[in-house]
Amino acid sequence: MARDYKQEYSTQKKRGEHSNRMERQRARRAIDKRDTGSVNKKSPKRKGKDVSHNKSLHKGGTNKDGYKLESPSKNRARNGHKPKKK
Repeated sequence: MARDYKQEYSTQKKRGEHSNRMERQRARRAIDKRDTGSVNKKSPKRKGKDVSHNKSLHKGGTNKDGYKLESPSKNRARNGHKPKKK
């Protein structure tokens, strides 16, 4: 049986996941444009990295809160938690 992409997309919009996906995409494109001058070329610095948001999108963050390139293991291990102060 084939995947129903139309239904997946509508479900994603109902859950509110669509806007977060668009924020992630805009952040990636902004980094590409900053590093290469073009949105069509992938930034060489982005290879093997995640675009990490300072305030996670699922907690109400946006690109205006800031984002940075971070290794996938660090970004996913943090899981939206702030670093502990020593």
